[in-house]
Amino acid sequence: MPLVGSGNRGLRYGDGFFETMKMVDGEISLEAFHFERFFASLQLMKFIIPAHFTIDFLKEQIRLLCLKNNLRKAARIRLNIFRKNGGLYDPVDHSPDFIIEAWELAENYFHLNTNGLVVDIYKEARKSCDGFSSIKSNNYLVYSMGAMFAKENKLNDCLILNNHERICDASIANVFWLQNKTICTPPISEGCIAGVMRRHLLQLLPQHGYSVQEKPLEIADLLVAEELFLTNAISGIRWVKELRDRNYTNTTITEIYSILP
Repeated sequence: MPLVGSGNRGLRYGDGFFETMKMVDGEISLEAFHFERFFASLQLMKFIIPAHFTIDFLKEQIRLLCLKNNLRKAARIRLNIFRKNGGLYDPVDHSPDFIIEAWELAENYFHLNTNGLVVDIYKEARKSCDGFSSIKSNNYLVYSMGAMFAKENKLNDCLILNNHERICDASIANVFWLQNKTICTPPISEGCIAGVMRRHLLQLLPQHGYSVQEKPLEIADLLVAEELFLTNAISGIRWVKELRDRNYTNTTITEIYSILP
């Protein structure tokens, strides 16, 4: 029996979302942030949450899968949620179904990259800014096409524009930049994904004396930024070296990497 049939609403309509987590030595990194976002997404998308569908239940399913796949050190976990089958357009059952996948992570999965990334801006599509834009939705078309653009142009990643022509994300990461000794990142209202590493840094950096600000990111801001980096739950932070003709340093990024757990 196939895991996903023709009536799957995630396949038909993108009616679902996913959570990507890193598990190290049996523990999920930034676990509280991941599950808080997970259950907030369930509620926002009007899923009916069964009584058994708890953090402990999901953690046990993840643990059993990692054990079955002999993933004992570091693993990448993808928890995909989609609404149960039924309904041509409007759903008839609001309960969640799920698929969990797990892959081994390489030993250097969380090391700061010594060769800076080369990125550009993807301009063929725009990310909307609305009440659902912060969710890691199964409707991932803008990011998928952006990633394809990056690969076709021999880039490491690309930056995604929102419908205000401002930068909101990279294809698989949140965006931070250093300008006038302040570490900046676009606010959630700009359409970016509510990344758990983004949230972690917004709490951690001020505790270590860094000035942090959430503000919209204009393309012109990147022409005067001193440093540029990308963040996600798997890689932590990744230094961007080059955007078109602009080169960036990594002094502050290296400092930040040293204080990450």
